This record gives sequence, C-alpha cells and structure tokens, in this order.
Amino acid sequence: MTDDTTHPWRRDLAEVAGLFTAVAIADCVADTVVHGPEGPPLLIGSAAALLATAAFHTWWHRRGRRRRKAGPTGDTADPTRTTLWRMRTTVRDEPGTLAALCRALAARQVDILALQTHPLATGTVDELLLRAPDGLAPAELTRAAGEGGGSDVWLERADAHDLVDAPTRVLRLATRTALDTAELPLALRQLLGRCTIRSTPAGAGAPAEDDGAGTTIRLRDPSGGTITVERPYLPFTPAEFARARALVELDTCLGPRVPQRGDDVLTLPEGEEVTVRRAGADDLAAARAMHERCSPSTLALRYHGPVRDPATADRYLAHLLSPRFGRTLAAYTASGRLVALGHLLWDGEETEVALLVEDEWQHRGVGGELLGRLTDLAREAGCESVYAVTQASNTGMVATMRSLGLPLDYQIEEGTLVVTARLARAAVEPAKHA
Repeated sequence: MTDDTTHPWRRDLAEVAGLFTAVAIADCVADTVVHGPEGPPLLIGSAAALLATAAFHTWWHRRGRRRRKAGPTGDTADPTRTTLWRMRTTVRDEPGTLAALCRALAARQVDILALQTHPLATGTVDELLLRAPDGLAPAELTRAAGEGGGSDVWLERADAHDLVDAPTRVLRLATRTALDTAELPLALRQLLGRCTIRSTPAGAGAPAEDDGAGTTIRLRDPSGGTITVERPYLPFTPAEFARARALVELDTCLGPRVPQRGDDVLTLPEGEEVTVRRAGADDLAAARAMHERCSPSTLALRYHGPVRDPATADRYLAHLLSPRFGRTLAAYTASGRLVALGHLLWDGEETEVALLVEDEWQHRGVGGELLGRLTDLAREAGCESVYAVTQASNTGMVATMRSLGLPLDYQIEEGTLVVTARLARAAVEPAKHA
C-alpha cells in the first residue's frame, strides 16, 4: 500500500470536505436559532456563559500561581529576591551537629554562602553568611537555628562587603595596617565588627593585657599602654582574640610610620598658597611654636579652657599628633610656617573633628579646607558621622561645619555645643539577640 505522504492531495480533499460539513452544520444551527422564538435570548445567554467561563478560568489560573509562589509563611514575595544575613550560633561539639543546622536552614530555602567556626571549651560557635528568601522573617531564621541544635543565636543584616571571605579580609586589613600605623584602630573595628576601641596611654592606669573571656579584650598598644576593645552585644571568641593580637603584633614589628603622600597645595581666595599634608610626631616643634603665637582666647575655644603652661600644651599636642589616636592634617605656608592643624580623633564608635587655626589666618578658608579633607578621611574609614565640641559662642566653628553641606544635629548643654554631621545612613541594628 502506498504511504499517504506520497499523495498529499488526499489529505487536502479530506480537509475541504470537513470544512464544507462544518459550514453546513453551522448554517443549520444559525437558521434554527435565529428564526426560532427563543433565538436572540439564547445567543445572548450563550455568550454570557462563555465569558463567565473564561473569567473563572483566568481567576483560577492566577490563584494557582500565587499559591505556588507563596513562601513558608504564606506570603507572596518574589522568590527571586533574597536578603543577606550574618548569623552566629553555638552548637555542641559533636559529629553531625553542623549537618543538622544546615538541614534546618535548607528546609526554609536558605543558602549558606560562608562558614567560620570558633572552637570553645564546651562547644563551637558557628558564624554563617546566609542568603535567605526576602519574605523570610528574622524570627523564622532564629527558629530554624534552634531546630538545628543551635543556641545563643545572634542575627543581623549583612551586605555585599561581607561576601569577601575571611582570609582575604584579614590580609587587606593587615596591608592597611602595614602602610599606616593610624589604621590599627580602624582595622580592629572592621575585624571584630561593631565595637568600641579605646587607647589608654602608658602610665595612665592602663590595665594589663587579657583575652577578656567575654565582651571585652585588652591588648598591648605598640606605642605603649593598652588597647581596650568592647562589644557588649556579642562575646568575643578565642579565635577573634588571636586574630586581633596578631594584627597588633604586626603593627609592633613595623614600628612608627606615616605614609608618604603627595602634598596638596591650596590657593586661598586672597591668592596666598598653603600646603596641606599629613602630620605626625615630627611636627611637634612647629605645632608648639604655633601655640605660642595663638591668643589665649583661640586656645580656650580649641581646648575648652585655658592652656596654662607649656607642659600642658606639649601633652595635648603629643596626644593629638600620635597616629594611634587618629589622623592630623597640617597647613604650612610657603615659608614653612605651620598656621593650622586639623584633627580626626577616634572616640570609641564615634569620630571627633577639631581645628586650631592661628589668629592671623582665621576667616580665610583654611579651617574649612582642613575640615572637608578630614570628613573625606572619615568616609574612607567607614565612619557614619563626625562631631565637633566647642563653645556655644564659637560661631566660626558652627559656620565651618555648615559649609560641609551635610545634615547637622546640634546639642547644647551648659554653654557647650556639640555639632554632629551625618556622613551616611546608620548601620542596621542586630535583628535578634538570644
């Protein structure tokens, strides 16, 4: 028998015959309905029934799609949107405990991007970087960790910077510390998270070094004294103490150093030029000479009181010019005369800015230029705000802060004015402490 594919005209004849038959049937039905007594109502009712059926089918189809998209809490968040979280929890030091924690998180479609373990005497602290569905509540993440055998769960939002693995982050911090001794407090803050860091000079009742075994650790300051690190919301682990100590030991081995950066020549509105550069202990003699040229009222505005003797001035300047406590910018004239100092001081989790401009050089734009550069340094260091403490009558400092063009907060108490400039949005608070 010959295959139909060799005679396509047979299929064409069958299709034409079927078309004629369908037209004949439709003509008969239409003739019967139109000329019958119930013809038009029947047509209208049939059309309405077809439209209702189509609408019901569309609603049902969309409802099914919403149900398929719903997460474990029943919401309809976009499953492609995710949120980064940092979680820290303590688990038993037994085989299979980490696997149980991973299964509990996986049941909620949570992806583990990075994992660090901190061994303890009675267990292990697991620090995880998680990518969770956007609709998954923090309480649900905490509940999942508990179901997986975790205790003392701590959770906070993360960002793209946390995607860098721990060894790479530590190497970068070590590099920054090696290039500039002033980076050590900032490197410790980034290594250990949101914490308060204070330096106590030698001979000022500095406590001895210890590992803290809790929310405080103390380290020997390479320049003398002690560095105290506090983090009330999360205890330190022995591994974190060892990392911080290694960073301090690196700074000790390298000794005092200030990066050699190009000087910035600034032309003032009157046409005179000053050179702005980083300052350090080598600038102490020039700073002392500038102090002697400043009037008592200028020094009182800067230090919130009289500077009675040279020894007091030397003590202030030695502290301010030490890279351990912050960064200092100096403005020199073409003849080599120091006419202004600007300080960026690390004060726990906050950052203070302070200016001292020689009387003859005030109201000429030098202080504003120094302050602008100091706020840029604060941004580079990841600071969220800077504040200046002065007297309420110091309109010059207020005007200089306003020249930054940043949101300002003012607090006045007993004649003391604190002006805070916000550099960035505040960090996200921890979502859960347990």
